[in-house]
Amino acid sequence: MASLRSLLKDSVVYGLSSIVGRFLNYLLVPLYTYKIAASTGGYGVVTNVYAYTALLLVLLTFGMETTYFYFANREGVGERAAYRTALGVVGTLSGVFVVLVWAFLPHVAGWMGYADHPEYLAIMALVVALDAVQSIMFARLRWQGRAWRFAALKLAFIVGNIGLNLFVFLVAPHWADRAWMGWYNADEQVGYIFKINLVCTALVTLGFLPRKGDAGATATPPVRTLLRPMLRYAWPLLLLGIVGILNQVADKILFPYLLPGEEGRVQLGMYGACVKVAMVMAMITQAFRYAYEPFVFGGGRDKNSKQTQAEVMKYFVQFTLLAFLAVVAYLDVLRYLISPDYWGALRAVPIVMMAEILMGIYFNLSFWYKLIGQTGWGAAMSAVGTVVMVVVNVLFVPRVGYMACAWGGLAGYGVCVLISYLLCMRKNPIPYAVGEMGLFFALALAEFALMWWLPLHGWVKLAVNTVLLLAFAAVVAWREQHLVRPIVNKLIHRR
Repeated sequence: MASLRSLLKDSVVYGLSSIVGRFLNYLLVPLYTYKIAASTGGYGVVTNVYAYTALLLVLLTFGMETTYFYFANREGVGERAAYRTALGVVGTLSGVFVVLVWAFLPHVAGWMGYADHPEYLAIMALVVALDAVQSIMFARLRWQGRAWRFAALKLAFIVGNIGLNLFVFLVAPHWADRAWMGWYNADEQVGYIFKINLVCTALVTLGFLPRKGDAGATATPPVRTLLRPMLRYAWPLLLLGIVGILNQVADKILFPYLLPGEEGRVQLGMYGACVKVAMVMAMITQAFRYAYEPFVFGGGRDKNSKQTQAEVMKYFVQFTLLAFLAVVAYLDVLRYLISPDYWGALRAVPIVMMAEILMGIYFNLSFWYKLIGQTGWGAAMSAVGTVVMVVVNVLFVPRVGYMACAWGGLAGYGVCVLISYLLCMRKNPIPYAVGEMGLFFALALAEFALMWWLPLHGWVKLAVNTVLLLAFAAVVAWREQHLVRPIVNKLIHRR
């Protein structure tokens, strides 16, 4: 129980940067959608470019985050040696990547359909390279338990990003006639999004400059004796990461090719804006992952760790289903986060959210092969899921547009969860409460159906949805009385 409290505490702190921080960052979505008209397809460009950067970030990190955690916990290795090696690998790959992109920029821009704006790709190449290096540095903060510094650096990016975007999109147009505003061009809105990202990323990188007491925090050469075993452990994770991120972004990368022209960019922009509403699940799973990964690897020798993993999975399912219902219940309010021009794609939100829940479950299941060192299974399973997702997109995007992207992601993650669970029960059984979690899914889906299809409107609909949401929360609290009672008792005694 003490270890679970430690996990909860770290999750809350990491949540300051991932949940709260990303929520604040997503407040930029209304800014972009109200300032960039859906008919221009400008937000489609943003969605497409960031999909590529997400894939490239996985390639450049090369699975070294998890590899670092694994080797830092091994006897005879040492955390510092593992860190030096991981940072050396990622730093080298990132440097080579930037040089290649800039050397062949006209060809790369032409191939991706951005021949008129190669600067978008030049800027984002540098951004993704810096992000890759930062990922290892942030991983070390997680290992050291320095959650508050982690959160401070993450939030520094968020605050800077929001501030600069507000200035460029809201203030700069009114000050455009001032002499010192000669750099501003109202027609370069999309370009400013990428430039601001670069500025903020670079400033956060400066935040990792070593301070007193940070011995070994700089980029020292990798340990040669560790390089080969770490690469051997990492490459299946790289494949796993590639196919895993493809499950999230392949639809946005493929979309312009499956539905080319202006119509494709417009639809992609609408879909990209609306699924931001569903990204509450991504924020929750990311905060959970930041705390859970070092927790599991650090507790791998605990004889009760399997029972703990089973309990954590159940709590994860309960909480994410509650968040799912909360978003659906108040979607009529949340939709004002984006311009009405984009509302047509809101019907994809529940599907995308459920796909994110399945992705989180798949992440939890993934520890069975990571802890026994058989990471190749992860790559194979995710590859199957990616194939399913791509097939759904290729077959149906030309027919039904962006809705095929939502259903493709759900199908891909559903297949991954099923295969991973079956293999887990054979290779490294964990006593998951499958029946109980299945009942929670059934209850959540039943309440979703009522929220979505009951012919109610306005305040009446919000009131009914609130009652349904509270009913689900009450069922969870009743089932987990052993956790809820101590909290309630403390609150009563304090009063």
